[in-house]
Amino acid sequence: MLEQYLSIKAEYPDALLFYRMGDFYELFFEDAEIAARDLQIALTSRNPNADAPVPMCGVPYHSCDGYLSKLLEKGHNVAICEQVEDPKQAKGLVKREVTRILTPGTVVEDSNLTSKTHNYLTALFWDAKAGAGGLAWVDFSTGEWSGIQSTKEVELWQWMEKTDPREILLTREYDVPKRFTDLESKVHFVPLQSFFDLPGSKRRVMDSQGVADLDALDLDDKPQLTQCCGAILAYLRQTQKHDLTHLAPFRPLSLSKHLLLDEVTERNLEIFRRLDGGRGRGTLWHVLDRTMTPMGGRLLAERLQRPWKDEKPIMATQEAIAFLFHGEELREDLREKLDSVYDLERLSTRIFLNRATPKDFLALRNSLAVLPDVEDLLEQARGTEGDALPRVMDQMLKGWDSLSDWAQLLATALADNPPHLITEGGLFRYGYNAELDELMDLTEHGEGRLKALLEEVKQDSGLERIKIGFNKVFGYYFDIPKTLSDKVPYHFERKQTLVNSERYITPQLKELEDKLLSASDQRKMLEYRLFNELREKVAGARHRFMDMAGRIAALDYWQGLAEAAAQNDWNCPEMHDGLELSITAGRHPVVEAVQGSANYIPNDVRVDENKRLLVITGPNMAGKSTVLRQAAIITIMAQIGSFVPARSARIGIADRIFSRVGASDNLAQGQSTFMVEMMETARILRQAGRRSLVILDEIGRGTSTFDGLALAWAVVEELCARGKGGVRTLFATHYHELTVLESKMPQVANFNIAVKEHKGDIIFLRRLLPGPSDRSYGIEVAKLAGVPRGVVARAKDILHDLERRSRESNGNRPPQPETKSVLLPGLIPADAPIPDEECGPGIEPERLAVLNELDGLDVNALTPLDALNLLHRWKATGTNKD
Repeated sequence: MLEQYLSIKAEYPDALLFYRMGDFYELFFEDAEIAARDLQIALTSRNPNADAPVPMCGVPYHSCDGYLSKLLEKGHNVAICEQVEDPKQAKGLVKREVTRILTPGTVVEDSNLTSKTHNYLTALFWDAKAGAGGLAWVDFSTGEWSGIQSTKEVELWQWMEKTDPREILLTREYDVPKRFTDLESKVHFVPLQSFFDLPGSKRRVMDSQGVADLDALDLDDKPQLTQCCGAILAYLRQTQKHDLTHLAPFRPLSLSKHLLLDEVTERNLEIFRRLDGGRGRGTLWHVLDRTMTPMGGRLLAERLQRPWKDEKPIMATQEAIAFLFHGEELREDLREKLDSVYDLERLSTRIFLNRATPKDFLALRNSLAVLPDVEDLLEQARGTEGDALPRVMDQMLKGWDSLSDWAQLLATALADNPPHLITEGGLFRYGYNAELDELMDLTEHGEGRLKALLEEVKQDSGLERIKIGFNKVFGYYFDIPKTLSDKVPYHFERKQTLVNSERYITPQLKELEDKLLSASDQRKMLEYRLFNELREKVAGARHRFMDMAGRIAALDYWQGLAEAAAQNDWNCPEMHDGLELSITAGRHPVVEAVQGSANYIPNDVRVDENKRLLVITGPNMAGKSTVLRQAAIITIMAQIGSFVPARSARIGIADRIFSRVGASDNLAQGQSTFMVEMMETARILRQAGRRSLVILDEIGRGTSTFDGLALAWAVVEELCARGKGGVRTLFATHYHELTVLESKMPQVANFNIAVKEHKGDIIFLRRLLPGPSDRSYGIEVAKLAGVPRGVVARAKDILHDLERRSRESNGNRPPQPETKSVLLPGLIPADAPIPDEECGPGIEPERLAVLNELDGLDVNALTPLDALNLLHRWKATGTNKD
């Protein structure tokens, strides 16, 4: 046995081998030590008294799902080694084979999955010679897969992070970029030639998809993406050992159709995870999710990852949501019905892969039973002429398939409470199969059959005192008192004589005995065969189940957003293809959900064709970041078709949204807080275009005052110079010097978050108002935060002294340099001073050399590291003076 174990283990060295022995999966040697440690189960030994005992542990096969989930969560792969022949018929050692390799990215069981989240396996390939690469992802549990090809390696990794995969396939010689090293724990290296080779990949993709050429899949001109698809297929075949025809038709993701959100923006806006990494409460997805089905929840997640930038699907979705928003009774009825629908996508996948339990079939049966009721509700809502459904709902209803034939079959076949295992019997109802009915009658009513036979014998023989007994030697027998032995019928065969009675058997009794004793085993075998036949039939209709899963997902998506809008008092935004972004009485949906609507102060935000960059000032804690984020979030919500938290909104469709908020570092990769800030800023300045929406919070705060001010000033100029009039930008800052730009640059408008002073304290009004803030109120905020009174009082004294010295030096400060020598040329009028008397101290002559060097720099050719080194050198030049 150990020789067989070791030979199989040698074929799967990177997986824990679950070796089936009777009712247990056993692990040996190092696998046993790892499993015992990670599962917290007893580590025993196969031969405890030997000189070299073999470590061993095991788990029951019928309850292994929980153990497998723990191992997968810890990053292990598990090879399931089953007995592939009947032990009763085996001659010698039972034959065993690995039937499946469980990996985090290929599981299909509910115990290993989150119902409303995709479980992606991804493959990435970068061809340095071609300067192009591909990224493909597949949710094996649903069959959905897609991918992108790009000439930018970092873009592929950004999408990798957005898909949040559980498993990543790379070639062995590929290094994960430093910025994405947190994904390394999910990487699985695979051989280049056998997985990513282009000829083999083309063949695997065409065979799997049933096409004659790659052009049918839009892959003809995407060789690197084809290689990723081929790697995924090779890996799935190696691990799943099953036909992969359940995969949906492959379609590359068309980035031109979607609003693009990079992984930084998703994180900063807390769309799926809070900034602390947690899910659930505190995220936009949690606020929006009112779906009732797993399919609807996953569709919502897809829309949030990839909102539309085409007005057509946005308006169609708005129309459906508005219909359900106003039809409260219909919405409530739909929610009640949809609550009974299970995960049709994953159920049909498990059935197709022969990994379904009887409970899965029961869930499918219960789900199908609801479909006619949902159809009736929608037909009733269609109403009379002139009261029609929205066009997108009408189209969905025209192709509706209630799957009544399969619902009827499953209702006729399945028992209401089947066991978990398909080998234990009890799966089917009476009436499904005549042969099974007879066996069920024998196993469940055997005692009654014996009593009926006994009564029949009594009547025929006249022996009233005859009884039926049983022992292991003779089986069933008739027990007759000796006093009646002369009346025993001739066909009774005597088997045993006792003191007071004799025991007989009859052909009729032996026939019934044989049926009773074998009925249980025969029933189990017959039910097992019938179950597999039923599975094959249902698997053949998977395309119909998947079609209805998509329709249910869309309906659930619409009603969920309608329900969220009704619960939170949201309104339908007006969408247009211009640049105006006008939000009246807007709220941050997540902050409002956490704090309550009664405590939330709404704000107006307006960016139009002329004023495209808002400089927002105000103290910390006043709400600048909230206003920035809510504008971006409202835009995202509008572009998935949702109603928005505002009294009214007019949204010019964006093609990209960028965010640079908060302070974070990456010390493990040698990146300071300021370096991370500059890298994110650099990405925005290189990629933002005319139709983008940019939110920037506190640019330049991680360095010295003049360095930071210069950088923030230059960033504002650059954004105003982009896109024939500037990029739509909300720019929050503590540099009040920037407010002078409103009078110098027509694209800039000043706003502030209002506060009120009262007896030395400040009150946050949370209201966005036109005009600049008068000062930062930093010391007042420090007081609110609990900084000791002595420190606050000393800070005020120092501040008064610094302000006095600044006023005294203003009269004797050196002349201001010409604007042309200190500004990047061509971006703002040459006579714009930086700074002037309203903005603080002037620029000293000794620093002009540094500023002139800045004037001559080609910033587009600078790397972030070069820029940081220059800033450090310039800063050192300034601080060496007395």
